[in-house]
Amino acid sequence: MHRAAYLMLLSTMLLWGGNSVVGKLAVGHISPMTLVFLRWVMAVLILLPIGWRALREDWPQLRRHWRLIAGLGACGFTFFNVIFYTALNYTTAINVSIEQAAIPIVIILANFVLFRLRVRPLQIVGVALTVIGVALTASHGDLGQLLKLQLNFGDAIMLVAVLCYSLYSVGLRLKPAIRWQSLMLALSIAALLISVPFLVWEIVAGRVVVPDAAGWALTLYTALGASVISQVLYIKGNELIGANRAGLFINLVPIFGTLLSVLIVGEQFHLYQALALALVLGGIGLAEYSDSRAAL
Repeated sequence: MHRAAYLMLLSTMLLWGGNSVVGKLAVGHISPMTLVFLRWVMAVLILLPIGWRALREDWPQLRRHWRLIAGLGACGFTFFNVIFYTALNYTTAINVSIEQAAIPIVIILANFVLFRLRVRPLQIVGVALTVIGVALTASHGDLGQLLKLQLNFGDAIMLVAVLCYSLYSVGLRLKPAIRWQSLMLALSIAALLISVPFLVWEIVAGRVVVPDAAGWALTLYTALGASVISQVLYIKGNELIGANRAGLFINLVPIFGTLLSVLIVGEQFHLYQALALALVLGGIGLAEYSDSRAAL
């Protein structure tokens, strides 16, 4: 069961790492809020034939929990991406990567406050190792650069994004017992509806970049890979091992994103990237070892 969860979560983080590359490639081809809106339009269109029947059959449950579903869709699917793209206009990619590494920590704290789920000492060490790995990647191997970082508005709103995705991850614990097809379709519809005001704002502000051929291709990837497939895998992985342990895998996103940039964008590979990957994987492995020892 755990091996299946690990495979699901590793695949999820690889797809999300690809999404960070898409963010780099999308500049000039499609504007951020248009990308967020269109990715959920496409995601809903992809999921409709898969989940419509399940949605109708699970409708009583969904209607009973519509506020929770809307909240999960808003926090995990719309707000996080909107704030993430916006933050990058005001702060650096280094800052965003470091701040995103706080997600597993916030998940652990939220689970303790809301559900009294405790964390073991080795799990704390594992979290620390993954954060160091992210810091090494974000600082391009020079941790001294982190002392020169300046915080600004972008960093402040990125912390809101961290809180949003952390609450989404923890909130999955409360989701109704329905099929993944209807859950994903409902979450995607909620995300689509909530993304409309942000698209309207971008239009009114005159900041829309209508997608060209490359923009449409990148949007399709975010819809199919970074939205539908990855979110299904993340939800299932979260179910199997819990939000605390699944959240640790999120720190693989900047590592995979950097490695994919080497392969796709042609950036140079450095030794610190291999060390960062080893630290993050080692931290996850240590946390998982702690959990397996506790289960004996």
